[in-house]
Amino acid sequence: MRKILQLRRPITYRQSIFAFLLRAQRLERRFKWLIVLATVAATATMLGASPWGRYGVASTVAAGREAVRVVLGLPQPREEVDAAWERSRELGIEAGRLGLARAFAEASPAYQRLMRYAGLDPEHGVLRWGNFNLTLLLPSKVFEAADDGRSYRFLPRTRSIWLRNVSLKSDVLMFFLVPDGPGLAEAMQGTTCIPVETSRQTTNSWGLRGHEPDLDAPVRGLILGDSYMQGMFIGDDETPPECLRRFLEARWKKRVSILNTGVMGYSPEQYYYSLIAFADRFKPQFVIVSIFTNDFGDLHEVPGKGLGDWEEGKYWLDRIVEFCRARQWPHVIVPAPYEPGMFAKRRSGNYPGMISNLVDVNGISFLDPTDAFVDAHLETVVDLERHGQRQQGCLLFNDAIGDGHFSAAGSKVWASIVGKRLALLIEREQLIREHTQPRPAAVAAAR
Repeated sequence: MRKILQLRRPITYRQSIFAFLLRAQRLERRFKWLIVLATVAATATMLGASPWGRYGVASTVAAGREAVRVVLGLPQPREEVDAAWERSRELGIEAGRLGLARAFAEASPAYQRLMRYAGLDPEHGVLRWGNFNLTLLLPSKVFEAADDGRSYRFLPRTRSIWLRNVSLKSDVLMFFLVPDGPGLAEAMQGTTCIPVETSRQTTNSWGLRGHEPDLDAPVRGLILGDSYMQGMFIGDDETPPECLRRFLEARWKKRVSILNTGVMGYSPEQYYYSLIAFADRFKPQFVIVSIFTNDFGDLHEVPGKGLGDWEEGKYWLDRIVEFCRARQWPHVIVPAPYEPGMFAKRRSGNYPGMISNLVDVNGISFLDPTDAFVDAHLETVVDLERHGQRQQGCLLFNDAIGDGHFSAAGSKVWASIVGKRLALLIEREQLIREHTQPRPAAVAAAR
């Protein structure tokens, strides 16, 4: 009989541990896990309480989703783009609040008094996004927040004036367009501020600069734009839209009403929502869209280096164009001239060339007035030199006060250029309609 050999496990000897030591080890492990969990919870709480933390967490999550989409070759949904802008803007506003509180605390009592007068103090200042990607501090006595996509808007029936020579340190982009009332002189005492007497402006009952809208006018037009259309440092009767109104009335011998929705700091997204806000209410027959370099990025990098978020600007401009086409409204996109490019290296391929490449309009609906401005400038220079005078700067802009917006003379030049193109477009369409409509005799014969 065969013997079956059985393999036996080697016998091992384990040193016994006292029960009280085992309990101590278990408690130590639990304590360490509690520390880890408490640390994670505290970190999450701090991140959630801090705007920078919330922004960082949300941006990291969004970046992860975008990385997966890139790998799968999927486009980024518009909702994700809007959410990213909202996060960035909320962070900017939170940072602006801290900057405003710091600037107000460090300001002299005289400037604190002026800031309270204007509504620029921490309790009342309007902190909103504008200028494409910046945070702006606006006086609550002249502006109010808007949650309809415009971010902010003018208060209706308000008279205001610009102050210059403001010597106030601030990390926030602050604007001193202040109420023009009897308390202004006292509010400015002890500061270095000087009112720009030619800059007084008023808003109508719709909260827009210009005359009251005339809904019964035979000709009605709507202007979208920023500070160039608002008319910085010039009077109510000198803004580009008001000059355009007079130009069209003189040409057509009809009453014309122009709705000027231009507000400083607006960009294409706000242009679109301004159009939505007033289109059905005003029922315009044409739309002019004024754009500028900082609608797409930095004021000087866009024209100088071609650096800008062109796709974002294209998205909103295309929506404006689609809106106008759906209603068969003639529309013209007009880039405001970049003054340094008029007299130095032009770099038109960057601005406005990139915009004309991107936006879905034909050449007739895109008007670059730069060369016409150069000609108008040269005409002024030649005329002055004939009379033995030398011109300082360009009279078409507010060079006299170091500002690059249109002067009253520049507004007239803009209106004549845009008015001519617009008039030709509308007159051409009228002729086409007349030619395509059956004549009365032909209609009678058909019957």
